This record gives sequence, structure tokens and C-alpha cells, in this order.
Amino acid sequence: MATVTVEINGRPYAVGCADGQEDRVRSLAGQFDAHVRQVAGEVGHVGDLRLFLMAGLLLADELHEAKVAVPPPPVVAPVVINGSGGEAGVAEALNAVAARLEKIALSL
Repeated sequence: MATVTVEINGRPYAVGCADGQEDRVRSLAGQFDAHVRQVAGEVGHVGDLRLFLMAGLLLADELHEAKVAVPPPPVVAPVVINGSGGEAGVAEALNAVAARLEKIALSL
């Protein structure tokens, strides 16, 4: 297990993470620090615990809005290939799948 020191609102914090995840933890800490500093700029210094709570709530709100903004992928009916069609049936089924994938891609 690795330990990374990150700086949040000017203070260092040691954080444990899986080996190889150090850069990701630093990046996430940077995002969190930006939110903490934004809150501190808006409300002044109210203590680290309260700043962290408010920044965490802002991040949770952003995550919620992102989830709401991206609709779940459409349910696609399975393609049925019957054995009597041979190669033409397979080609037709593949064309139907390709058309469905293009339709899904356009909706994203």
C-alpha cells in the first residue's frame, strides 16, 4: 500500500492508496481542493471540517446532476437468427445490429 501526501486548502494530508494509484489520488485531491477553496472563498474560513463537508456536498450534487443528465442506454431487443437463413440470414442479422448500434450512437 502506498501513501500519498496531498494538500487541501493549504494543509498536507497523508492518504493511503493502492500501489500505482498515487497519480489518481493526487488528481482527485486537486479537484477536491478546488472545491474546498471555492467554498472558502464564498463563506470565509469556517473550519476545515465544515469546508470539507460543504465541498463534499457540492461534489455529490455535481455527480447527481451528471447522472441525471445522461439517460441510461436503451434496451435493445436480441437479434434472433434462425438456422434456415444460412449466410444471408447472418448478414441480415448483422446489418440489423449495425443499424441499431448507429441509432444508439446518434442518441448519445
